[in-house]
Amino acid sequence: MDLFAPQHLILILLILVLMFGGKKIPELMRGLGKGIREFNDAKNDIKKGIEDQVNETNTNSNKPNTSENK
Repeated sequence: MDLFAPQHLILILLILVLMFGGKKIPELMRGLGKGIREFNDAKNDIKKGIEDQVNETNTNSNKPNTSENK
């Protein structure tokens, strides 16, 4: 059984048009796109922060400890 057959997508689009009207749908999609974009930006910021911390930790662990030589 195909969950998203073309007939199902057409029915969903028809229901959306009937519920929200033709003028509201672009606004809804724009808001959805903006939300997805913000989510991806936040996800990428967190990922970059974690990678920076890992790289910083690896860089610091590769340096010799000069305080032991004194």
